[in-house]
Amino acid sequence: MTHRPEPALDWPGIVAEVHRQGMTLTELAKRNGLPVNACRKISSQGHYKAQQVLAEFLGYKPEQLWPTRYPKGKPRILDTAKFPPVASQKADAAADKKAAA
Repeated sequence: MTHRPEPALDWPGIVAEVHRQGMTLTELAKRNGLPVNACRKISSQGHYKAQQVLAEFLGYKPEQLWPTRYPKGKPRILDTAKFPPVASQKADAAADKKAAA
């Protein structure tokens, strides 16, 4: 059974903390050059820039507020030691061997 990490604050707690500090979600978005509703939609839609701005404003990392959106597993990029890059298919083409004019 997988244990889901608990966020540092839930959504109502995040909104309450923003208001306690004298800011609104709309104004926070405007001041950081984001669409006006970007910070308000974070609870239902992931907007990484807005999440980062909101987390920094509250003094957290985005991973602490939304742990399920930032998995701690290994990246899904191929391991180049195990699977080396394949040579380009265009390397043998005649056009590639001509000198540039």
